[in-house]
Amino acid sequence: MNVSLFIPCFIDQMTPQVGLAVARVLEHLGHTVEFREGQTCCGQPSFNSGYWDEAKQLAVRAIALFDGADAIVGPSGSCVAMMRVFYPELLAGTPHETAALDLAARTFEFGEFLVDKLGVTDIGARFPHTVTYHDGCHGLRELRIKEAPRTLLSHVRDLELVECDEVESCCGFGGLFSVKFPMISTAMAEVKGGSLARTGCDYIVSSDPSCQLQLDGWLSRNGRPDGGTPPRTIHLAEVLAGE
Repeated sequence: MNVSLFIPCFIDQMTPQVGLAVARVLEHLGHTVEFREGQTCCGQPSFNSGYWDEAKQLAVRAIALFDGADAIVGPSGSCVAMMRVFYPELLAGTPHETAALDLAARTFEFGEFLVDKLGVTDIGARFPHTVTYHDGCHGLRELRIKEAPRTLLSHVRDLELVECDEVESCCGFGGLFSVKFPMISTAMAEVKGGSLARTGCDYIVSSDPSCQLQLDGWLSRNGRPDGGTPPRTIHLAEVLAGE
């Protein structure tokens, strides 16, 4: 299959290794991977701030950019949700509505694509560490993704997966939410970050780089309850690629 990579801003600017890991995993599975130049922000910050006209311009641009792609795969539940769930809402009643629905049907989050579209659960990865998984809100609540990443992790050699006691709690990032309401965001990070740290894991695996940024920030300042070295965050694609 020809797979077109959708690389969100966070990954492009802060964690480009995640995009490379996605490409390596898909190529390992025998798929042709392309990156279409000219990608921009998906428009979520504008959409969430009420600037829908500006968000529409970016949505229409994305629709044109990914025209003809067999499958569009992104390593961020948040930005994939924008394209799959909110583009059709944003462009409803416009000449672009049908194209938005077509794009949504071809757009997948990385882990979801492997398990639910390709039927892949084991790619032969090894990661000799104890990990816990953090569900990003858009992936969990908008895309309804919960089991796919855990299924993939359960097949990684020498990996032990433990669940935290706040498994469905938000980390507090929420895009612009963390900027507008920093005190609430920090309090939410304390709840989720503390829960993840209490598992005693070596790594916190996530499918959303923005959640990783939030959790890394909190953990770097607060550490583990026992005073030990805090766990690091890592993207699911990096685990599967053997990073």
